Amino acid sequence: MKQKYKPRGSLLAALDIGSAKTACFIGRVVDDEGNFEVVGVGHQASQGVKNGTIVDLREAEAAIRHTVHTAENMAADVMKGYPLREVIVNLPGVHARSTGDAAEVQIMGQEVTDNDVRRALVKAQEKVIGADQELIHTIPVGYKIDGHNGIREPRGMFGQKMQVDIHVVTGDMNALRNLATCIERSHLDITAFCLSPYAAGLASLVEDEMDLGCTVIDIGGGVTSVAVFHGGVLIYSDAIPVGGMHVTSDIAKGLTTSVSDAERLKVLYGSAMASGSDESELIDVPRLGEEDHNEPNHVPRSLLIGIIQPRAEEIFEMVRARLSDSGLGQMLGRRVVLTGGASQIPGLRDLGQHVLDKQVRLGRPIRLGGLPDAVSGPGFATTAGLLTYISERAHEMPADIMEQVEPGTMWERTKLWLHENW
Repeated sequence: MKQKYKPRGSLLAALDIGSAKTACFIGRVVDDEGNFEVVGVGHQASQGVKNGTIVDLREAEAAIRHTVHTAENMAADVMKGYPLREVIVNLPGVHARSTGDAAEVQIMGQEVTDNDVRRALVKAQEKVIGADQELIHTIPVGYKIDGHNGIREPRGMFGQKMQVDIHVVTGDMNALRNLATCIERSHLDITAFCLSPYAAGLASLVEDEMDLGCTVIDIGGGVTSVAVFHGGVLIYSDAIPVGGMHVTSDIAKGLTTSVSDAERLKVLYGSAMASGSDESELIDVPRLGEEDHNEPNHVPRSLLIGIIQPRAEEIFEMVRARLSDSGLGQMLGRRVVLTGGASQIPGLRDLGQHVLDKQVRLGRPIRLGGLPDAVSGPGFATTAGLLTYISERAHEMPADIMEQVEPGTMWERTKLWLHENW
């Protein structure tokens, strides 16, 4: 399907609204293929968002405005005084539904065209849409012509009937409205939504991983999202409302310290795997509610790790159960890529390998130019992937598919309708 690229020099922003942080990358199109370089970056701790859900519109809006303003200031030379207008926004996995379906259209012995593929996709979209759901992605995962399986590219082939197997991602209408309200109050137009773990995968996977089968586990502050790639496309997604903030909360309760001190201890001394020296290494834990920090409160590091490891194991076990229930079997592949801010806890990769029995690596954005070092880690994979999505996968946006379908003459439409419905 022909991709409509934005003209060279166009600006577009990626807005990643997470439970732990809100981030914005401003990208400029650098070539005729629609590729971006990053010219502006902004990020700050999230407000008004809990476990992927907006719980305070005003606080969330303030965080978005501040983040976008920071990115605009960095890109001031490029923007030449014009404010940002268009953004592509992440959809948290907890508000998405992943569905597989198929639709068949008549070709009547003719050559398969772009429009035939679009007709099939539109027909499949119409089968899965619900009143409380909004279409986010329509992804063709395979084709069948006259009963012949395994066709990846049907255009130019001949046949009587073509079937398209699709993966559709829909979003919860109310969650999307709340997101849209925050963004539109900041005087921004939403170009598209993109599922968070899908964006993280597009940013951090190499082509062979996408092709042979790979699972992205995006461990954010309040949500752990899963995206499975196979044959170069997204074939499954899911999410659980548990993330790095739950680890921090466990530490705060277990060591009787403040949440901010628990976060600091997690970052400085945390690990998901125990080692022999943990018992003898002491760490200073500030006591909750005590202002006098002159009296040290030393506890063994093993106590901290003993709190982190069970929660991290629980996250991987929940993901393993979801993947097992998906019925994808061999298509899951042997590779797992971890992204998200919480994926950087030392030892998490080794623990993941142990629980999931797969090869695990840490993923970071690899497809964007101009990315400053400070935002080039796993925590910014989703933000970077939003720009990659609009550059490489915009043809999966349902509105674009609907818009470009050409129904033909009245007689052709009637003939198609009769063939497809009788």
